[in-house]
Amino acid sequence: MKSIKDIESASLYIKDIFKDNIDIAVVLGSGLGKLVEFIEEPIKIKYSNIPGFPKSTVKGHAGEMIIGKINGKNILAMNGRFHYYEGYSLNTITFPIRVIKNLGIEKLIITNAAGGMNPNFEAGDLMIINDHINVMGDSPLIGKNYDELGPRFPDMSKAYCKEYISLANTVAEELNIKVRNGIYAPVSGPTYETPAELRYLRLIGGDAVGMSTVPEVIVANHMSMKVLGISVITDMALADNLEPLDHTRVMETANKATDKFVKLVAGIINKM
Repeated sequence: MKSIKDIESASLYIKDIFKDNIDIAVVLGSGLGKLVEFIEEPIKIKYSNIPGFPKSTVKGHAGEMIIGKINGKNILAMNGRFHYYEGYSLNTITFPIRVIKNLGIEKLIITNAAGGMNPNFEAGDLMIINDHINVMGDSPLIGKNYDELGPRFPDMSKAYCKEYISLANTVAEELNIKVRNGIYAPVSGPTYETPAELRYLRLIGGDAVGMSTVPEVIVANHMSMKVLGISVITDMALADNLEPLDHTRVMETANKATDKFVKLVAGIINKM
């Protein structure tokens, strides 16, 4: 993994641009970048300018960090993330989470676009992530452990903060936004899943499937951050009724759900 020095170099670069404390960080998934339009007094930092940051290569990921205010709180938003299927190691794609923590941020909202495997879901639904099943076949913590970052064997019994899950459901009810709750199962990608793979993932308890999030959540927990996860269900990944899928369609559905997504996240930030 990148060294402590790398983490500090990236953090110092950001601190030189924005010197105040930051309350909450938000990682935005595919098609969910509209949230940044609601950030007041925004300061934009290109990933390519931050020391040690990789480059985002996926359509729908802007590749920039925006720092500003939502509901009076200082927010750092990652508009675009990095993925295993882009050829980066899990250590590399989770480097921004290390930097976020080093900036003194303890609260993380992490979002994604996902396929719905639960037949009770519908495309366009929002799902609060209650837990995950890591079927990526890898972990960002493999290799040398830096004790100053976290323990060699971190606990994952509360990977997603129970307090934040309850808060998200309460805010959704107050705003009259229907949300689901479920288990997220990430695969490596970039291929979408076969019907047999979807049957397996559903059988072992998955409600939604995607290609991100869990490595970042593992690293956040390694550093004792509090995490809330939200998936936007962009398509129905039902093994027995599986239709051909492409990224354009995923983006279109994410864009349609973006208004209620933004409303929910802003409401959560207000009370977090």
